[in-house]
Amino acid sequence: MPLAKAITAALRDTLATDERTLLIGEDIGALGGVFRVTDGLQAQFGAERVIDSPLAESGIIGTSIGMAMRGYRPIAEIQFDGFVFPAFNQITTQLAKIHNRTDGRVTMPVTVRLPYGGSIGSIEHHSESPEALFAHTAGLRLVTPSNAHDAYWMTRQAIACQDPVFVLEPKRRYWLKGEVDFQHPAPDAFTAQVLREGSDATIAAYGPLVPTALAAATAAAEDGRSVEVIDIRSISPLDDETIARSAAKTGRLIVAHEAPTFGGFGGEIAARVSERAYHRLLAPVLRVGGFHMPYPPSQEEHRYLPDIDRMLEAVERSFSYDR
Repeated sequence: MPLAKAITAALRDTLATDERTLLIGEDIGALGGVFRVTDGLQAQFGAERVIDSPLAESGIIGTSIGMAMRGYRPIAEIQFDGFVFPAFNQITTQLAKIHNRTDGRVTMPVTVRLPYGGSIGSIEHHSESPEALFAHTAGLRLVTPSNAHDAYWMTRQAIACQDPVFVLEPKRRYWLKGEVDFQHPAPDAFTAQVLREGSDATIAAYGPLVPTALAAATAAAEDGRSVEVIDIRSISPLDDETIARSAAKTGRLIVAHEAPTFGGFGGEIAARVSERAYHRLLAPVLRVGGFHMPYPPSQEEHRYLPDIDRMLEAVERSFSYDR
């Protein structure tokens, strides 16, 4: 099943089993969303459960907040990552804060679906990776799947959560196929997972770069390097224990994400692992990411996005620090 259709299945199963849930977003009804993730859901559940909103992201989030206050569990779609910023105020000053502001009396079970990342050949504001902005905001949870099985179960777990959860969907991986076990849930969405065991270095990545990290580990093995790969999965809360344990075992850690390394979330991971595993590290934690610049035009994005070669270069650079 493609990752996108696993999300569709999660939304369909949720709508069918919980009458308090509903979808809201731009073009998600009759069109089925620009990526067709909500295709057929309005026809099945009606326009009152799958709501085509005006082109107003602040309205989508503001309406979702109001519905959550009335006992619903809204699932809001932001059409593209770069369109989320008109709703930034609603998200950071209302959605993330109401639970704390009311001393726990009002919960915010709002799920925000945000397709993010590049490598789709699109235009400006369609390939952003703004996760660090939301990870910095206390009161929000952020998860990102890298495969179809996780996409299904992470979406279900996010919707069931009493806190506001961002599901960051890697749009370049929407059509990556994988098996989905509908009977056996994926591990807790807020934990990291070791996908490949290794002994010489660790690559920790999330969302769209997890398949790239696995491919880099395979390539490194041909050169005699045993590379462990961790799917971070949850950005906030961060399962730094799993990452630090792996870094302590291998002695080297490379953190990879599409967002710029400057001010990127990889810096938080590097700091935490340095604190937890300093005496076991054989090299500083290295980061591989985008450059500190606006996302480039589509014909140049291959120069901007981390690839296998840049990950392998970081692995080799980590060995230059041997002491």
